[in-house]
Amino acid sequence: MTADLPSLTDFERARYEWQMWMPQLAEDGQRKLKAASVLVSRIGGVGGTVVAYLAAAGIGKLVLAHGGPIQPSDLNRQLLMTQERLGMLRVDSARHWLKDFNPQVEVVTLAEHVNAENVEMLVTQADVIVDAAPRFSERFLLNRESVRQRKPMVECAMYELDAQLTTFVPGETGCLSCLLPESPPHWKREFPVIGAVPAIVGAMAALEVIKLITNIAEPLAGTMLWMNLSMFDFQKVPLKRRADCAVCGVVDTTSPCDQRAAH
Repeated sequence: MTADLPSLTDFERARYEWQMWMPQLAEDGQRKLKAASVLVSRIGGVGGTVVAYLAAAGIGKLVLAHGGPIQPSDLNRQLLMTQERLGMLRVDSARHWLKDFNPQVEVVTLAEHVNAENVEMLVTQADVIVDAAPRFSERFLLNRESVRQRKPMVECAMYELDAQLTTFVPGETGCLSCLLPESPPHWKREFPVIGAVPAIVGAMAALEVIKLITNIAEPLAGTMLWMNLSMFDFQKVPLKRRADCAVCGVVDTTSPCDQRAAH
């Protein structure tokens, strides 16, 4: 209920004034953003852009999971990292960036990739999950746990000049395992990337999260958006739920949990 949402300070009203001019967002939508928590798995080219635009929009809490220190090869795309911070943990650099950019955002960091030991703890802290991990083992762990905890997951990825985006809502749509029951063969963690490509899909993923939280528009639930950025060709493809899916096929669909209604 609106009465249960946090109020906005005068500074926050001034900071977010231009987006609150949107009648479908207004002050109630801004308060929903302030009340929300989002987990972003990996804060590289895609995930880092998601983080930046969620912070710009006034999200209340960000939970960031990414292991390892900044390397020179990160700097062509990872906007939360800087050359002077080479060798610093990526999540620490992100925390510094967020403190400078929007100190009103609560930031929780874990200097680890998503794994079987930490995935439950990470997902528990969030209302919405953003999957931007390069390894499918991490993506599948997040998918399984988001389905188990019945929390929506925005799935975003890119390769060279191609990108894709969708949103999985447990009880309402299929899940990642419906689309990919197994990891693609011969997949490598490292791949060609121009920084503008992950920035495009990351910004769109941030908008998906904002739509889920505020209901300002319909997210891509049940639809995959494929983007060929060499030709700027965009296609929407319906995604079907597999009744025999080992992950979401066992979820009770009689009372779908739409997290959008919770805000």
